[in-house]
Amino acid sequence: MAVVSAAGKQRAPAAFDEPIYVTRPLLPDLRDYVAALEGIWQRRWLTNKGELHDALERALCEHLRVRHLSLVANGTAALMLAYRVFELTGEVITTPFTSPATVNALTWCGLTPVFADINPVTLTLDPVAIEAAITPRTSAIVGVHIYGMPCDVARIGTIAARRDLKVIYDGAHAFGTEIDGVPITQFGQATALSFHATKLFSSAEGGAIVVADARIKYSIDRWRTLGFADEASVVVPGINARMNELEAALGLATLGLVAAEQRARAEIAQVYSTRLAGLEGLTCHAIPPNVSNSRLYCVVRIDSAIAPVSRDELWERLKPFNVFARRYFHPLCSDFAFYRDLPSACAGNLPAAHRAVRQVLCLPFYGSLGAAGAHRICDIIDHIWSG
Repeated sequence: MAVVSAAGKQRAPAAFDEPIYVTRPLLPDLRDYVAALEGIWQRRWLTNKGELHDALERALCEHLRVRHLSLVANGTAALMLAYRVFELTGEVITTPFTSPATVNALTWCGLTPVFADINPVTLTLDPVAIEAAITPRTSAIVGVHIYGMPCDVARIGTIAARRDLKVIYDGAHAFGTEIDGVPITQFGQATALSFHATKLFSSAEGGAIVVADARIKYSIDRWRTLGFADEASVVVPGINARMNELEAALGLATLGLVAAEQRARAEIAQVYSTRLAGLEGLTCHAIPPNVSNSRLYCVVRIDSAIAPVSRDELWERLKPFNVFARRYFHPLCSDFAFYRDLPSACAGNLPAAHRAVRQVLCLPFYGSLGAAGAHRICDIIDHIWSG
């Protein structure tokens, strides 16, 4: 709690000695990683589907309870490969409230992004807005499980089936997310995952595509290796999107730490939700009771019409205390110079997204922060709220 002086005035909490960022990479014991590197040095096999690459694919299939998964170089490559393998054309409906990777990958594949508004509570694509955005040129829907919050997969699936559209999910935030016990990766034609250093599970860089069909995995595996079917046959105009053995080794050494990290983050989330509940104009992004969330981010929303400070003011005023929150995702993709002239990018078409992008803030959230660190951050926010 905030410190009160003898004169009855609240004193400012002490700043952290070191910068507290929004996340911190989950890393294994260095000795475990070095042991894996020794094996790589002995085999002298650094990339091109090495022993550890294949071991990580198998381990992730088991961990995520999926049948087919292809490792790739990063989450953006996962999206690009999914768009190509499923032969998307023309227009693709997606959200403006996401990482640039989601939308830029569409552009790289020669597709036209069509922005649809988001649900004002879940912040995922609004099925009503999706229906309104469909044209004869629409080939697919690309939903984003933002902050690990699942899209309305049932309604999106119904819309897609009725209109004969593909559904690709950007699951960069949704490692391990489930709905009613069903892995989120079981919905849609494919789910792209990111294993970037900022993610819950990381291989420093890396990603994966999850699909249900062995034939599709086989196709993805060709596309990610420059189109080679064997050493003399190139069957598609693929790209180099391979994960190397050094990254696979890190992934294997890290995977077993994920469950404990999620438990630690759950305790931190409880501190935030309890301590911040009484602050006027601030709400924590709620997780539905039937959802097992990935625990990637701890998200709050600040309504400046009610709160004593705006989201941007809170973001700035945390910095002198050595606390560096993030305004994920600001600005909207639809406001980028290269998308803002699209008809679907006009602000009037995206009222919920424009409101969210002014309100959302991701607080520091990683296991080693601990409950004590979360309490200190709550003390600082309480101090800012009290003026």
